[in-house]
Amino acid sequence: MATLLQIHEPGATPEPHVDDSALAIGIDLGTTNSVVALSSDTKPEVIRGEDGIALVPSIVAYAPDGSAIVGQLAKTLLLDRPEAVVSSVKRLMGRGAADLKKLAGQLPYDLTDDAGEGMVRLNVAGKSLSPVEISADILRALVERAEEQISAKVTKAVITVPAYFDDAQRTATKDAAKLAGLEVLRLVAEPTAAALAYGLDHDAEGLYAVFDMGGGTFDVSLLQMQKGVFQVIATGGDAALGGDDFDHAVAEHFLSSRASDLGEVEISSSEAKVALMTGRIAKECLSHDESGEWVIEAGGQSTRHSLDRETLNGLIEPLVAKAINTCREVLLDGAVETSDIKGVVMVGGSTRVPLVRTEVAKFFDTEPLSNIDPDEVVALGAALQAEALTQGSDTLLLDVIPLSLGLETMGGLVEKVVHRNTTIPVAKAQEFTTFKDGQTAMSIHVVQGEREMVDQNRSLAQFVLTGIPPMTAGAARIRVLFQVDADGLLIVSASEDSTGIESKVEVKPSYGLSDDEMATMLRDSMQHAEEDMQLRLLGEARVEAERAMSAVEAALKADCRLLDDGEKAAIGNQIDAVIQAVRGTERDLINTEVEKLDEVSRPFAEKRMDKGIREALAGVSVEKLEDGFTGES
Repeated sequence: MATLLQIHEPGATPEPHVDDSALAIGIDLGTTNSVVALSSDTKPEVIRGEDGIALVPSIVAYAPDGSAIVGQLAKTLLLDRPEAVVSSVKRLMGRGAADLKKLAGQLPYDLTDDAGEGMVRLNVAGKSLSPVEISADILRALVERAEEQISAKVTKAVITVPAYFDDAQRTATKDAAKLAGLEVLRLVAEPTAAALAYGLDHDAEGLYAVFDMGGGTFDVSLLQMQKGVFQVIATGGDAALGGDDFDHAVAEHFLSSRASDLGEVEISSSEAKVALMTGRIAKECLSHDESGEWVIEAGGQSTRHSLDRETLNGLIEPLVAKAINTCREVLLDGAVETSDIKGVVMVGGSTRVPLVRTEVAKFFDTEPLSNIDPDEVVALGAALQAEALTQGSDTLLLDVIPLSLGLETMGGLVEKVVHRNTTIPVAKAQEFTTFKDGQTAMSIHVVQGEREMVDQNRSLAQFVLTGIPPMTAGAARIRVLFQVDADGLLIVSASEDSTGIESKVEVKPSYGLSDDEMATMLRDSMQHAEEDMQLRLLGEARVEAERAMSAVEAALKADCRLLDDGEKAAIGNQIDAVIQAVRGTERDLINTEVEKLDEVSRPFAEKRMDKGIREALAGVSVEKLEDGFTGES
C-alpha cells in the first residue's frame, strides 16, 4: 500500500536525527566525581543513588578476581587497599608517562613496564589497564544507575569534556564510551553545558563568562547569547590544573612534616595515595572550617598534621593566580573588558574553595552566579543537549576548537591551518608544494598546539601522499584539508591538483586505542558481560561482609564485657560463618550470613547503646531531667 505524503507547517518539519523513541542521558565524566542526568520536556534532573546523592566518586577498585567496584564503596577502600584502587583517572586520558605529575618524587600510580610511548597503562591489582578501560568502568556504573532509575535500556549519551581537552583526550573519551557500550551523540564542552543548564540560551542575552574548575582540569570560556543561539567567543585553560593540584599542595605539605617526624627518605605509591586523599579531605573541610587536624596512616606508621585556612590559601595561591591569569588572557583573545561581562557562572567542585570564589569575584568585579549546584550543573546541561539531539530543539550550540591545528613544514616549523577559537564544525584548506625537483611523495605530519616548533606541540598523526607527478620544486599544488566535527575530532586529507590523487586519515592519536584493541575489548566485554556483572556483585558483597565483620570485631574489642560467654560464642561462630562464605563464590550465601551476623549482634548493639545512655546520664538528677524536658517542650 502506498504511503501518504507527510505535510508539515513551515518550520515544523522534524529534524532527520530526531527519534521520539530514543532515550539519551547526559554524563559529566569528572576527575573527582561523575554525575548522570536525564531531561524530559526540557526539565533536566540528576539521577541520584539510593542514598539521595548525585555524585559518584570517579574511583575504581579492582578485586583480585578482576571485578570492578565504582563510586563510594571504592572510595572507602582507597585508604585500606590503595594498591588496588585508581582515582583521578581523567587526568591520564590521552596522556603519556611524561605528562604525569609526581608527588614527593613518587607517582600516585604504579605504571606497567609496557607503557611505552603511547597512553600510560597502570598496574592495578595485578592487571595492566589503560585510562580508557578504567573510565569505561566508571561510565558503565553511571549507565547502570540511570537504567535502574528509569527501568529502560540506555545506549546513547552526551558526554562533557573540558573545553581545553585536545584531540587525543577527546578521542580517548569517545573510546571509553564505546567500550562501555555507549553511542556518543556529542562531546560537549563543559562550560557550554553549564550555560545550557543555567538557561542562558532562553532567559538572557549578552556576554557571559563560565569559570570551570573541577578536580583535574580548568577552563574559562566567553559565551555570547542571542535569541537561542549562543556562541563561544574565546576559551582558554589548562588540562592539568584543578582541585587535584590543591590536594597535591596540601599532601606535599603534610608529607614534608611526616618525613621530618619519621626520618623517611622514600615515599611509596600507596603512601602518596593516602596523603592525597588526606589532603583532599583537609581542603574540603577548610572550605567551611577555619582549621583542623588530620592523620596520615600508612606503612604501619601514623602522623598527625594540623592546617588552617590561611596556610591553605598560601599553599594554593600560585595555582589560583595561574587560573586568574588565564581569565585575563581569554578576555584579551575575545577583545572584551570585564565591564562587558553580564555574569560569571561557576562550575566544578573546586569553585567551592573560598580563595577561588574571592579571587574570581575580585577579577570580574561581580559576585559569581551560584544558584545551581556547581557539581551538578554540567550534567544537567548535557542532559538538555541529549534531549535536544534525540527529540529536537531550537537551541543552536556554536563551540570552538581550543587549540590550533597545523602541519609540520621544513625546518621543524608549524604552519597553523585551523586557529584556536575557530567555531566548529569547520573545514579549512591550505595549499603546499614540493621542496625538491622530481619529488613524488609528501609526508603530512599533523600537530596541535600554539607553539612554533613541531617538538613543542602535540603530534596527532602522520601519513604519506604518494603518486605526485615529478615536477620542478614548487610546481606541484598539494591541497591539505582539515575537517573538525562538532565533537572537536579531526579528519585530514591531502590531494594533488593536477592528478586528483588523494590520501586521507581520520586522526587517531597515538594515545588512543587502535581499532584492533578496541574490537578485542568490545568482543571480550560482550562475551563476558554476565560473568563480569556477577564478579562485580560478588566483589561488592565481599567488601560489605568485611566491613560488617570489622565493625563487630571493633565493638567486641571495646565492650566484650557486656556479653556472657554464650553470647560471645554465638557472635564468634557467626563471624566464622561469614569468613567461610567470603572465601567462596556464592554471593547470596555471603549476604545471608551477613544478615545473620547482624541479627545475632543486634542485642549486643542494644546493650552498647544502653551503656552509652547510662554513661551520659550518670550524676544527672531526675529533677534536672524533668526541667530539661519541660524547657524543650
